[in-house]
Amino acid sequence: MRITVYLAGQIHDDWRSELKKQAAHMQLPVDFVGPMENHSRSDDIGEEILGEQPNKVIKDEKASEMNNLRTRVLMDKADVVIALFGESYKQWNSAMDAGAAIAMDKPLILVRPEQLHHPLKELSQKAQVTVESSEQALQALAYIFAEE
Repeated sequence: MRITVYLAGQIHDDWRSELKKQAAHMQLPVDFVGPMENHSRSDDIGEEILGEQPNKVIKDEKASEMNNLRTRVLMDKADVVIALFGESYKQWNSAMDAGAAIAMDKPLILVRPEQLHHPLKELSQKAQVTVESSEQALQALAYIFAEE
């Protein structure tokens, strides 16, 4: 059996590629999907598809429509969602995606450092699992496949 995991959260660093490498090393039967990781393309996709927009607000709205479509389709097909909350970037996308996963009744693994416990306590209570590292999230996934 293989499962599909949606990797939710910010796209400003390489946390996804590191997590994918660790999963491959662990030989987990997992396929990963997620948001567009090319930040410029994510910001410009509305204009790429619809043409130049009259201002930055509408440009952002049209890009958001396309990005929300991608998120909805890929998250809908996912078996599990991992939402990472770090300290380096604003975490609006992580919060939005985690909320969407809960609303879609998708199993959610919330990754957050201990110092973010308080601001994320309600979200943690809605997740199936809350961990402090990507490694722990992968161990939780590995447990799904454990036979003993």
